[in-house]
Amino acid sequence: MRKREKVTTLGQKTYYIHVASGEITQSRTASAWDFEISALDDEITLLRELFDQNYSSDIQSFYRAHVPYVQYHDDKPNDGYDNGLLNIYKKIYELGTDETKKQIEEMDIITTLEVPIDER
Repeated sequence: MRKREKVTTLGQKTYYIHVASGEITQSRTASAWDFEISALDDEITLLRELFDQNYSSDIQSFYRAHVPYVQYHDDKPNDGYDNGLLNIYKKIYELGTDETKKQIEEMDIITTLEVPIDER
């Protein structure tokens, strides 16, 4: 018998996020996860797009990493990856449970997350 998916307020569903792999799942036990969120389908689509964009930035950074004379802090692909990761954490924080928000606050990136994207 299939388990009923947990549905929260106004059509939101519970999802489990693994940031390193970019995995978004509704199964708490299917694989390792970092954060629990409640989101609508369109919010999950946006989060998936953020992961996809960051994957592209990661690939660009990989190729650039083979150029030894460019320092990390002067590297636009790395900046793109870092900003993309911050956008992912910001979205997870917005959609997260109280425990998820606490975890992200303990990561000490909240002040960075509060800066609007166009000011970075």
